[in-house]
Amino acid sequence: MDDQRPNVLLICADHWAAEHLGFAGNPAILTPGLNEISASGVRYTNAYSECPVCIPARRTLMTGMSPKSHGDRVFNDQLSMPDAVTMAQAFRNAGYQADAVGKLHVQPQRNRIGFDSVLLDDEGRSQWGTLDDYDIYLGDQGYAGRQFDHGMSNNQYHWRPWHLPEEHHATAWAGRSMARVIKRRDPTKPAFWYLGFRHPHPPLVPPQTYMELYRNIEIDEPYVGDWAKDPDQLPYAISALLSRTRLYTREQMLEAKRAFYALATQIDHQIRYLIGTLRMEGILDDTIILFTSDHGDMLGNHDMAAKRIFYESSANIPMILMPNKDNPKVTEGTVDDRLVTFADVMPTLLDLCDIPIPDTVDGISMLGGAAHTHIYGECGEDDHATRMIRDERFKLIYYPVGNHVQLFDMIDDPREMTNLAKDPAYADTVARLKAALVSELYGSDLAWLDDGELTGKPDIPYRWAAQRHLNSQRGDGWPPSPKVDIPQVEWTRERVADWPSNT
Repeated sequence: MDDQRPNVLLICADHWAAEHLGFAGNPAILTPGLNEISASGVRYTNAYSECPVCIPARRTLMTGMSPKSHGDRVFNDQLSMPDAVTMAQAFRNAGYQADAVGKLHVQPQRNRIGFDSVLLDDEGRSQWGTLDDYDIYLGDQGYAGRQFDHGMSNNQYHWRPWHLPEEHHATAWAGRSMARVIKRRDPTKPAFWYLGFRHPHPPLVPPQTYMELYRNIEIDEPYVGDWAKDPDQLPYAISALLSRTRLYTREQMLEAKRAFYALATQIDHQIRYLIGTLRMEGILDDTIILFTSDHGDMLGNHDMAAKRIFYESSANIPMILMPNKDNPKVTEGTVDDRLVTFADVMPTLLDLCDIPIPDTVDGISMLGGAAHTHIYGECGEDDHATRMIRDERFKLIYYPVGNHVQLFDMIDDPREMTNLAKDPAYADTVARLKAALVSELYGSDLAWLDDGELTGKPDIPYRWAAQRHLNSQRGDGWPPSPKVDIPQVEWTRERVADWPSNT
């Protein structure tokens, strides 16, 4: 290679929490590749998604901007990217080739956001009138429109094995497609590659071979904090998430977790396959690899599922950085407990490659000694809204409906089992973190203040309501459906009298 600067492979999964890794202390999940990558680099244990839901998080990843700066904290699927230098464009401006494979989650779908090329997997969102490249691939293989024949929803926790041959699974397609992009690189210049795996996000449809790997493994039971055991005392937004897990029995949720872990292991194996591809191409030692995720998944912890909240299983994300060989900026085989964010990924990778960081970037490089004193998180603007302040020891979570405050000691109580907010011994800590949170509020959030003090909104009860659309269910894809005006994700707001049966 004429240009000796390192290549960069950025890998982003979807719904993968920091706790879903073997080396993070979870003996039930099989992640052999990521275990070894972590041992060859640095793992950041306190990495957080500032807005733990897909579109806002990915806007942060690709711009280095906070939700306040890039304009989305609600999952606005009609919002174009902000007028800022994206990560891909910053690399290209520095002379890199830049290619992406998999899930980008941008609007319009074919916006390349600075990449030279994109092989897109947009999870079958044909309602916008676009067939993505994974759809096209399936058609070329004789399976046109067949990716959702399994009947599972993209936002529920029923599961079944993948219904097509394993090589046609979205995870296998993404890994294989990235390997081909690597092989087709321009050998005279360095490369920035982005790989967005759509899983382990539901639909929970792992290949049967990966379910077999977990046949004799005891899946870890969800944990439930004392504060979460009385649903009548919980904030409105939490009651809404509880309604998602009440659709399933304990046994069904454990089996869903098994299927989720199987999808994660399939991704791990694809990462191993890509490591092998880089090695066989003779460029592994010249390549920086960073693995992360846009957010996690509660998977039954505290009786909740999915994301959009700031408990660890939803907001604490994996952040694993393996540098190119002998890079003096990274100490291999280390664990870093500093607070880091999704916005820090872009400046970190640019820093490693000695590329100037655009002025629009809010994040800071994870290299060296710089550190956040606290992290601010925000998600939602309606009754489901929640906010977070996390410092080195404590996490404060705020729900405006009912003016609910929670406080957790993240050193002594990393699973957030005990809410300390009403303990007089922590009154000063609550006051300090509430003041920090108030200083971050803007826009419609200012209505939660009265003379500078948090007063929130009146409390309201939540009752489950049926969803005609089965939580954004996809269906038959051939021939392609017309462009239609349906939301990408639909959330039911109505409240009815009874919870559903979980049988």
